[in-house]
Amino acid sequence: MLSSVNALPHSSGILSAGVSAAEGLSMLRRRTLLGLGMAGGALVAGGGLTATAYSRAMEKARELISPSRSTVIDSRFGDLEYAEAGSGPPFLMVHGTGGGFDQGLAMAGPLSEAGYRVIAPSRFGYLRTTMPDDPSSENQADAFAELLDTLGIDRAVICGGSAGALSAQHFAIRRPDRCAGLIALVPAAYTPDRPPARPWTPFQQTLAEWALQSDFLFWAASVTLHDRMIETLLATDIELYRAAGAVERARVDEILQGILPVSARAQGLLNDARLAGDPAPAALERITAPTLAVSVEDDRFLTDDAARHIAASVPGARLIIYPSGGHIWVGHNDDLYGDIAGFLKGIGYT
Repeated sequence: MLSSVNALPHSSGILSAGVSAAEGLSMLRRRTLLGLGMAGGALVAGGGLTATAYSRAMEKARELISPSRSTVIDSRFGDLEYAEAGSGPPFLMVHGTGGGFDQGLAMAGPLSEAGYRVIAPSRFGYLRTTMPDDPSSENQADAFAELLDTLGIDRAVICGGSAGALSAQHFAIRRPDRCAGLIALVPAAYTPDRPPARPWTPFQQTLAEWALQSDFLFWAASVTLHDRMIETLLATDIELYRAAGAVERARVDEILQGILPVSARAQGLLNDARLAGDPAPAALERITAPTLAVSVEDDRFLTDDAARHIAASVPGARLIIYPSGGHIWVGHNDDLYGDIAGFLKGIGYT
């Protein structure tokens, strides 16, 4: 789960003394796009074996987002896709950048197994959900309310992961009567005093749009630049991955490979670059639902700052910061879902 293609890794070795955050971000964008091209070129030289491996990866990716696994409803914003798993109290799981309903189901898998009805929508521009004229976080929050209307659900706890936290917190702000609780998980949200990201140049924008339309380039990078992709797109120190057990390493690899097919997520990715790359402040003080903000101290997307801001701004909010694990909380997956279960039990949502 990447937070935003506009986000700036922390302590990544890209920044050095005398280099501003904006300059470092520009360097990262250029290096990432250059790396995609180099990776594609290297694997093209591999011939038939490469074609077979790529074909298998895409077959698996398309199976995970098969129309048979999700439902599309009409909303005032256009088509809205969602999927469900489990039964019990409704839990609305909002995916991060590079996701879709499939990522939401995967993220909330432990909760569907623990007796919750997980509802995982694809946000604007992802998979089969329409990109409306105004794909704001506020409109996305209203689309979630329409989804609950269609499902006959009065209230639900909402959890927003990474860039999904933006629309999740607006749901809590705009629909307090529908929000039974808010969980902001590694939130790619506003933090006071953080310098704004430098906008892409027209050339960078065009190059990014081209790269995001190429499933082969993304797959090639995930194979030949695997460690760099974890450190940049997943904002996680590669040493954490190497030190983790087999189950955790498999989870990380599934998150990375789960961005395929990137071409079906490109519009959403670019929208997240605009929204989460330089997030606007939200009226957090208006949130009345029980709130939990969770992050990791060494998240290279600096979401720990955003989590602290949410916890300090929402009345009665609870804050959990894990000491290490990066943006995808490596080594703390069991801790995370234990803490979420404890939060839900504590607010009587069982």
